[in-house]
Amino acid sequence: MNNKAFSKLGWLFIILSCLFWILLAVIPFLPFSVGIKAVVATGSIVLAEVFFWIGAILVGKEVMKKYKAYLTPKKWKKKREEEERGQTKSILKTERDK
Repeated sequence: MNNKAFSKLGWLFIILSCLFWILLAVIPFLPFSVGIKAVVATGSIVLAEVFFWIGAILVGKEVMKKYKAYLTPKKWKKKREEEERGQTKSILKTERDK
């Protein structure tokens, strides 16, 4: 398998991981006994983590760094401030041009 195929397979595993986390939110509403729900919930958490980390290994270190940076709340504020500064600069430029 080439690097691109590993990357695609890795992203598929990460998406499957997300589906297992979503399943976790649905489990309480299923018509099964509490014991079965507990087993399914535990299995869902374990599978979600396993699929995520296998996917992370397959997509590579650089991609995971970008993904992690994208999900860091500290960077959201910085990005928003940069966007606001950019909008302010563009407004000032248009007013100067008038």
